[in-house]
Amino acid sequence: MDEIVTLPDVEHTHVRFDAGIALECGVALDSHTVAYRTYGTLNAARTNAILVCHALTGDQYAAERHPVTGKPGWWDMVVGPGRPVDTNRFFVICANVLGGCMGSTGPMDPKPGGAGERWGTDFPAVTIRDMVRAQKQLIDHLGIERLFAVLGGSVGGMQVLEWAASYPEMVFAALPIASASYHSAQNIAFHEVGRQAIFADPNWAGGRYWETGRIPAQGLAVARMCAHITYMSEESLTRKFGRRLQNAPKNPSEAIALFGEMFEVESYLRHQGSTFVQRFDANSYLTITRAADYFDLGADYKGDLANAFRGTKTRFLLASFTSDWLYPTAESRAIARALNRAGANVSFVEFPTDKGHDAFLLDEPDFHRALAGFLGGCAVHAGLTG
Repeated sequence: MDEIVTLPDVEHTHVRFDAGIALECGVALDSHTVAYRTYGTLNAARTNAILVCHALTGDQYAAERHPVTGKPGWWDMVVGPGRPVDTNRFFVICANVLGGCMGSTGPMDPKPGGAGERWGTDFPAVTIRDMVRAQKQLIDHLGIERLFAVLGGSVGGMQVLEWAASYPEMVFAALPIASASYHSAQNIAFHEVGRQAIFADPNWAGGRYWETGRIPAQGLAVARMCAHITYMSEESLTRKFGRRLQNAPKNPSEAIALFGEMFEVESYLRHQGSTFVQRFDANSYLTITRAADYFDLGADYKGDLANAFRGTKTRFLLASFTSDWLYPTAESRAIARALNRAGANVSFVEFPTDKGHDAFLLDEPDFHRALAGFLGGCAVHAGLTG
């Protein structure tokens, strides 16, 4: 019998915008919700706010124990008291993206006028710009006229770039980390493999799986497994797992069983897949991967990325990692060159590591020092004290 898996019902801190939002696809949401978390204290002048943008399958729980998984926040090495993004000094905001499944309006929410029927695959296509516009509504709601900084990695970095392009007057400093201004064909290809795995799951039910009491857990797990490989590097996989067997058989002949659980790396990927389906919705996965794939900031500015930033006074720090083959250094370097052509104030650092794309989430002391140093320098220029 197939396992029945449902996302836990958790009450998330949120704000509802009854004025709604008009999406780039031409559909208008009459109202929508943005779920968020904050860390630290907003100063009296409201000038110390930092917006953290989460990656593809992240959420707003950046620096605290997750209410669903019970695990530490995904960026608790970076955000917190005395950390590079120091909550003793800064007021940090992190919002679940539009289309997500941790409290912000997304495919699992009731469809307006549908008598409780969920959106499912009828949820309109959202873009990175739509996500950023929803975040801006939140920032306006919080009474913040200008963000001290916006930062994020991966798809979060795309949101940072969109913030800097769409609302330059609101962003003193921007930090796109391990990111790109558009997805390569390889990025899109990996996403499509994941989407097709979901579609092929017998529990997919045309995207209306909740009606059966089941979810496409196997397909979503395979999508996560495939994506997770791209977050690592060959070096890190070899260092962590090599060709070690999970349960070495006493009889060597048993090791040749075709479908035996032979290697530690297999067990690791299966674990990543099985835990992912406990916290993420398949339709949200489809929605957000599509938004990332369609993002192409330069195309929106006559095909020249520099046009997105001309005249900007925002200060930029771009960071990449040597073993990241999902968003390689060349992508960040291209953004830095565009910023230079636009006359922007930009710094660019490539950090040596064997941890792959996930390095920005892990213990990387050089990266953390650079992040803290850049924010500290910006604070001086911005006149922040304390």
